[in-house]
Amino acid sequence: MAAPKISVTMPCYNCAETVGRALTSLLAQTCTDFEVVAVDDGSTDDTAGVLAEYARRDSRIRFFSIEHGGVIAAANAGIEAARGQYIARMDADDESMPDRLAAQAQLLDSTPDVGLVGCRVRFGGCRAQCAGYAHYVDWTNTVLTPEAINLHRFVEFPVPNPSIMFRRECVESYGPYRDGDFPEDYDLLLRWLEAGVRMAKVDEELLLWNDPPTRLSRTHPRYDVDAFYRIKTEYLVRWLAANNPHHSVVHILGSGRTTRKRADMLLSHGIEFAAYYDIDPRKIGHVVNGVKVVDRNDIPAPGEAFCIPYVASRGAREEIALFLAERGYVLGRDYIPAA
Repeated sequence: MAAPKISVTMPCYNCAETVGRALTSLLAQTCTDFEVVAVDDGSTDDTAGVLAEYARRDSRIRFFSIEHGGVIAAANAGIEAARGQYIARMDADDESMPDRLAAQAQLLDSTPDVGLVGCRVRFGGCRAQCAGYAHYVDWTNTVLTPEAINLHRFVEFPVPNPSIMFRRECVESYGPYRDGDFPEDYDLLLRWLEAGVRMAKVDEELLLWNDPPTRLSRTHPRYDVDAFYRIKTEYLVRWLAANNPHHSVVHILGSGRTTRKRADMLLSHGIEFAAYYDIDPRKIGHVVNGVKVVDRNDIPAPGEAFCIPYVASRGAREEIALFLAERGYVLGRDYIPAA
């Protein structure tokens, strides 16, 4: 049997209630040259039974069971078993729009310098109860081009993992998901970007990204905020060494407790803070661990400093970007956002 062009890998664990909808959405794709590699991660419900029934109906669906080892082991097992030129990811509680595989494969076909593609995603949770996640989805849907993804990689995870499709050569060259006390999907994205993999998105909503209360990113400590900032800091330090002309000195925009907690992770990696900058007159003039809090309007001229905005409150990131642009700062040359 000839290998398909696309392999969709799907880790499955106790998802008997949702995996049928996920598979049905894939079988409705306008592109037909694909396989689904579903990995039953030792489920204790009827997940294997549902997968077996779908595999019986359509030969493009392959599944196998492994001893329960978690999502990383299951995801990597699916990648290892994949036969396609392009490998896509999907979670068993999400749904792909009919044109997803065709549109993403076409983007890879037409841009040989791009190694990984995503798409805009539709938030499938309750916006009132899950406002933070919904706002994250709104943000990631604005980060579409290789340049935007590259320069906003330290803000948030810019390409949602269930939406990605990548060339087989990328995983062969730069490795699959790694296990550790960090979010494996963010680590893979940062690792591949660091290696020079260009990433882009189809400017269409092609995935319904559901947000159940049992989603691992809500329940597992590997995905908590501190874990994200720990792995982000490791890659940011190396990025600064390569791109900050004033290395290892940086200027931190923001001086609140949360900003300092996250920015201070840089200190153990040998990064030095010249100053914190703020707009709150109650903070200006204070000295925090030997570092002064300075009025933001007194920030050095472009070329004289490299800045890292660490302010994450809604709207603040955009306001800071406008402030820096008005002063001639260029994203990626004079500053990089990290919150």
